[in-house]
Amino acid sequence: MTLASRCVPIFVAAFAVLVMTPAACQTETVLKNFSNASDGGSPAWGLIADSKGNLYGTTASGGLGFGIVFELSPNGSGGWTETVLDSFSGGNDGNSPSGPVMLDEGGNLYGTTQGGGKYGYGVVFELKLVRGKWEEKVLHNFRGGLDSQFPIAGVIMDKGGNLYGTTYNGFNPATVFEMTNSGRGWKKRVIYRTPTSGAGLTLDSVGNIFLASYWTVLKLSRNDNGSWTGTVIHTFTGYPNDGYWASSHPVFDRAGNLYGATEAGGTSYGLVYKLIPHKDGTWTEKILHYFQGPDGSGPAGNIIVDSAGNIFGTTDWGGKNVWGTVFELTRAGNRGYEHKILWDFAGIDGANPEGQLLLDAAGNLYGTTSRGGDTFKDNYGFGTAFEVSP
Repeated sequence: MTLASRCVPIFVAAFAVLVMTPAACQTETVLKNFSNASDGGSPAWGLIADSKGNLYGTTASGGLGFGIVFELSPNGSGGWTETVLDSFSGGNDGNSPSGPVMLDEGGNLYGTTQGGGKYGYGVVFELKLVRGKWEEKVLHNFRGGLDSQFPIAGVIMDKGGNLYGTTYNGFNPATVFEMTNSGRGWKKRVIYRTPTSGAGLTLDSVGNIFLASYWTVLKLSRNDNGSWTGTVIHTFTGYPNDGYWASSHPVFDRAGNLYGATEAGGTSYGLVYKLIPHKDGTWTEKILHYFQGPDGSGPAGNIIVDSAGNIFGTTDWGGKNVWGTVFELTRAGNRGYEHKILWDFAGIDGANPEGQLLLDAAGNLYGTTSRGGDTFKDNYGFGTAFEVSP
């Protein structure tokens, strides 16, 4: 575990205007340096936590060569201990986790792999703790064709215990799928076909699904007969005033507004947007921040919104050292939103943070970098799990 601190500049940015303000200091702690051996490598999708403060994530490589699911637990001495919960063989059990894991109320973990399985097109899997040992069960083997292929971004669960996820097929139509458990096994069906950008899904309080694709944000609503209807609530127009290639799933604030990020667009470095709903069913977009490069480039991970309306996220590239940033957006009155770099990665402390962040009650942020760490050499390295503290 390594710890570093530095004072970093704050940028005030509303509609592409940058103004320097006094510096703020944060501390970054590397919780785990991955070596691409049995401990995994390239943790690209971020972390989740259980009620005891244990962290869970996935790596795309390492283990048996095809990625792992891991747990990080506080060791009582200020450090963290990694436990490998599952190591994929690349065969019927899956090849390379393609999203974060999800934790249900019973402590079971669910996720997706981008390859492997019976047909080689990826799987949805479950990990269950049985007599002190984690056991993997494949819930669905993707067949390709109309069944779709290459699930990405993990799965989410509704109040009824149904799972939802997306598949990825470049700019070609991919799918949103639903999995239901009858008690005799899981059944999967495609509920919508749309080009997807690799971003995940969000559920609202009444079960509507929201997702972002390359050029649109969509709302999926269930009909009385069990089918689903898709409605485009925003179409991105791209350079120079709007984004495209939405890289994060939309997230709600308490007022029902939606927030997200696009990896490109604006002045080409990506942006953070807000969608405001109206009573007639329409939505209005407001751009909260255009990234310029020195303040970050390519916000590739899911953003989070806290109870006060502050927004947190990561950029895959950019910043002072070009290896990506952790950022915060806070309201700045008539000036729009104030952008603050909370951490500027330098390689040895991590590089290219792409996954979702996790915010605890004390204001600490947890995440992963897909590269960098103490194996950082020749602009590579096998990634880290990190904490940024105020």
